[in-house]
Amino acid sequence: MTEKDKHKIYADIIIDISHEALDKVFQYRVPFSLQEAIRPGVKVRIPFGKGNQEREGYVIHLSEKSNYPEEKMKDILSLSKNAVPMESQMIEMAAFLKYQYGSSMYQALKTVMPVKERIRPKMTMQITLLTDEYETENLRKIWERRHFTARLRFLEALCHAPDHSLSREEMNAVCSFSRKDLEKMEEQKIILLQEKMNYRNPFSNLKKKEEKLPLNEEQRLAAEEFCKDFGQGIRKNYLLYGVTGSGKTEVYLALIEEVLKQGMQAIVLIPEISLTYQTVRRFYERFGEQIAVLHSRMSKGERSDSYLRIEAGEANIVIGARSALFAPTKKLGLIIIDEEHDGAYKSDSSPKYHARETAEYRAKLTGASLVLGSATPSMESFLRAQKGEYHLWTLKKRGGQALLPEVTVVDLKEEFKEGNRSIFSRELQEKIRDRLAKKEQIMLFLNRRGFAGFVSCRSCGTVMKCPHCDISLTYHRNGSLRCHYCGFESRFDRQCPVCKSAHVAAFGLGTEKVEAALAMEFPEARVLRMDMDTTKKKNAHEEILRTFSRGEADILLGTQMIVKGHDYANVTLVGIIAADLSLHAQDFRSGEKTFQLLCQAAGRAGRGQKQGDVIIQTYSPDHYAIVTAAKQSYEEFYEEEMAFRKMLHYPPYDHILVILVQSGDENQSALAIQRIQKMIVQSQEGVEHPVQIMNPGQASLSKLKDIYRQVIYLKHRDGEVLLDLKERLQPVLETHALFAGINVQFDYDPIHNY
Repeated sequence: MTEKDKHKIYADIIIDISHEALDKVFQYRVPFSLQEAIRPGVKVRIPFGKGNQEREGYVIHLSEKSNYPEEKMKDILSLSKNAVPMESQMIEMAAFLKYQYGSSMYQALKTVMPVKERIRPKMTMQITLLTDEYETENLRKIWERRHFTARLRFLEALCHAPDHSLSREEMNAVCSFSRKDLEKMEEQKIILLQEKMNYRNPFSNLKKKEEKLPLNEEQRLAAEEFCKDFGQGIRKNYLLYGVTGSGKTEVYLALIEEVLKQGMQAIVLIPEISLTYQTVRRFYERFGEQIAVLHSRMSKGERSDSYLRIEAGEANIVIGARSALFAPTKKLGLIIIDEEHDGAYKSDSSPKYHARETAEYRAKLTGASLVLGSATPSMESFLRAQKGEYHLWTLKKRGGQALLPEVTVVDLKEEFKEGNRSIFSRELQEKIRDRLAKKEQIMLFLNRRGFAGFVSCRSCGTVMKCPHCDISLTYHRNGSLRCHYCGFESRFDRQCPVCKSAHVAAFGLGTEKVEAALAMEFPEARVLRMDMDTTKKKNAHEEILRTFSRGEADILLGTQMIVKGHDYANVTLVGIIAADLSLHAQDFRSGEKTFQLLCQAAGRAGRGQKQGDVIIQTYSPDHYAIVTAAKQSYEEFYEEEMAFRKMLHYPPYDHILVILVQSGDENQSALAIQRIQKMIVQSQEGVEHPVQIMNPGQASLSKLKDIYRQVIYLKHRDGEVLLDLKERLQPVLETHALFAGINVQFDYDPIHNY
């Protein structure tokens, strides 16, 4: 092998960028003259097929290894001169996801090309009057003499229509003309016929409003600083840290207005589908039909139409959940991530990307600004703001005259000692009765759906588990036992399957059980329940929230989807039923998640003119997450939590890489994790600062949908060391015969335990 042979580079190229063809990859040799210019995302010209027809394609991966015989390999001809930046950007994004989060390039490409199916939009005919006032009057006289009454009605409708234009449907409501009749009138230069796309609009009931709320001083200073930077071509990453109800959305609206003035587009990410309607309403009232919405509950046609409008530049503001980050905006100027701390921004499937880091990469790639907003920023973001990597804006006051709520912590141990066996503490009961009497509204938060946490036998202790997952079944009021991981369902049998005892009972607390308790203790109250079970149907979120906002219910009971971002002026009481449910999870982030949820829940109270009350029920009243949440003091919590993270070398000080091994064969998965551990140990021999290997073995959820799961945690101060180790491991795990039939996934800086 010559010296030249050692440096040969091969490029994997896709010819067709359509979603269905992303897995059709062809390999070409990179000529030495192009090696410095070729990288993932670059568009190139190549000879294709038997006739070597010249085609264009995108480079998605580079390798020093050829997958085909050298004599059959063809060379790339040249770089393409008419490269499409949008597709190139998305391929570069996919390459980033592959490297940072450890997936195949195919999985990464599928992630950044989110529309799986293009559905042709509905077409409508638009009819426009061409004649001037004089010609129209002559035409009217002629048709009156000939008694063309239908044509006269048609002419009158066109004269009175906005822009003298009607759709075919509007015309049919006045009179009925065939296509041939209309075309004859077009030939006579009376009307113009135009085919227009009739995009599906899931928010057709919304209307634009001209007025906008004035900014207070804190909001104005943030907006002015951004506008100055943006106008000078300065692109930064900003963190907007504002207490709940401080008007972060008004700041977002002002920033977007500046970006639109500069002829650019914006993406706004929200963590929950339940927030979509309220967020879209605020943005639509300001910007009208420039809004496009993307989320998983939309129909295929609605999603496809949204993408078409964004691509065509007809929609300049994209609002959606995590995957909206990959919207095909060609002039992206701003990315906003609202509630940036939220766990929903981390993907559960490979590539397990985090929207915050990915948005930062896309902003850098496209020359856009990034704004992160939260009342309870993630530890990672606030640390970066402290270091000056993010520019920090702070909003300390609530908007308007609203005051922060009064927060009371109730010790449930004391309640039990004093004989209260109810789900509701005495103070919460008293406050609920008071609000019902005053016709004010109440929100009750519990971070668990279903009727009870688990069902077990009191005689032998057997817990009813899912046969397909290593998880207890949840009892529901309709008498069913359900697995919330795989969907398995069975009837609740009061006989123990092991000891045949009849002493089988449901334990724990769920939203259905709280709903039943409310019906018993407050029969006059109108209660709405909002959780994954009540929001399965399309538009169910909007229906529940609209009902509550109209005052047609007194109490909104729900899981965490009710505590994020919702704004109801008549809510003056928030009750957090069991703050400990998230506090004692097997997760180093449990304190942070609990604090964030409590602050977000508390923030729903007193957003109008009336001050609100918040009751936090807990068995751990002295835990710093509870104490600081009650005081609404993020800074105090941050100091406590970061001291804990630093002492135990947890993110954001150190980084963690999880390797998850999955197989239908339990022994095979256990053997695979042992082999991976051995490979890692061998790779660290002689390394001065080796990675720390923690807890190899069964995952906490050791079986999911009949698949056995093994896990290994790796920790190191330098994240690049972990990413480099992943890059060296991944090709071996994908190609070595020892790992055939094994599914291996990586998760960099996970936010949940496995």
